[in-house]
Amino acid sequence: MRSFKVWKNLRGVRSVGADSSAPVRRREPLRVAAVLGALGPGLLTALAGMDAGGVATFSNAGAVFGYEQLWSIPVMCFLLIVVQETAARMGCVTGKGFAALIREQYGVRLSAFAMLALIVSNTAVTLSEFAGIASGMQLFGVPTIISVPIAAIAVWLLGMSGSYKRIEKILLAIGCVFVTYVAASFMVGPDWGEVVKSTFMPQVNVTPAYVSLLVANIGTTISPYMIFMGQGNVVEKNCDADDLPYQRIDTVSGAVVAQLIAFFIVVCTGSVLHPAGIAVNSAEDAARALAPLAGPYAEVLFGVGLVGASFLAACVLPGITSSAVCEAFGWERGQDKSWSEAPAYRGMVTAITLLSAVVVLLPGVDLFGIMMVAQVINGVLLPVLLVFMVRIADDRHVMGAYANGRAWTALTWLIVVVVAILTVVMFVLQALGY
Repeated sequence: MRSFKVWKNLRGVRSVGADSSAPVRRREPLRVAAVLGALGPGLLTALAGMDAGGVATFSNAGAVFGYEQLWSIPVMCFLLIVVQETAARMGCVTGKGFAALIREQYGVRLSAFAMLALIVSNTAVTLSEFAGIASGMQLFGVPTIISVPIAAIAVWLLGMSGSYKRIEKILLAIGCVFVTYVAASFMVGPDWGEVVKSTFMPQVNVTPAYVSLLVANIGTTISPYMIFMGQGNVVEKNCDADDLPYQRIDTVSGAVVAQLIAFFIVVCTGSVLHPAGIAVNSAEDAARALAPLAGPYAEVLFGVGLVGASFLAACVLPGITSSAVCEAFGWERGQDKSWSEAPAYRGMVTAITLLSAVVVLLPGVDLFGIMMVAQVINGVLLPVLLVFMVRIADDRHVMGAYANGRAWTALTWLIVVVVAILTVVMFVLQALGY
């Protein structure tokens, strides 16, 4: 955190906070060192969203429909930028996390409801990440009884670390594993002309399978925990209103990198599995299917990406959940706090990690059913959280001169409506058995 303050002080700009009467000072030109110093929260949040469920969803999109859904990726990238920029701006201006702002503006009861849903949802998603680790390591002959306990210990030790800066560096380094999907997509030799055409010329059909998968792609791109994570990371790095230009660069770059990864996953599976008529239900299915068609190296690259993506998300979810709950109820939190200083924070991180690992190790457990429960909760919670977010971001008593403008407010409400409608469509399609 100290080094972060150093690059901030290089600019010699005073914070203006959220005071609506304070003038927004003219900013100095952006500096490369300052931009590099700011990178982290937005990039890490976006990469965490590309977890085992995300890899599986985009793999299935490519396997079932080839390149037909590539057009949706730039659209989802834009939606992600809108949501994450708003969350980062709220954190920079107020110096508070999303859970604290919900409590202050809407009271303890609504905060308790949101936190309960977040705990259930994120625990189920964390469980699915350990399932992804287990499935990915099985591709390399490592049994679940070995891979899951080792991963759980590593996740817990990292979550108990006393340095946010160290944790961020480690997680960003783990995020480099996503380059494997880029390499795999080039290895399979796609028709780049068709790829470009499908990206910029939408191919839309109204079949239930197509709509259902499109909704799943949007759902895995914008998850409730990403709002808490993005805003919480900005607050943890002690950013303020003067850091907004740099945090916007971080937010945009994170969204673009994450959606490029999704793009190459679809290209890879769309080039190999779709022509062969092979449908997949999980990321490990996609990895196994690539081997006989594109060679063992493609399978290895895809498998490494799956394990890295699952581990990255497993590392951040318990901490984000615990931090949000503690913030909502005014309890001490943070990796730099000891057990005696923050027993609730450390206890929740430990409980979520331990419970998720143990459940995955149980014989015959319905992991798919648990993942579906998490998806339902996410679908219900996301529009509600987006309403909280846009109302707070619109409030000039909270945001001052940095409140949403009319165009940004209209755009955010459009996202709320679209996500709500698509969520209802997803539930209907699931009820009909599609």
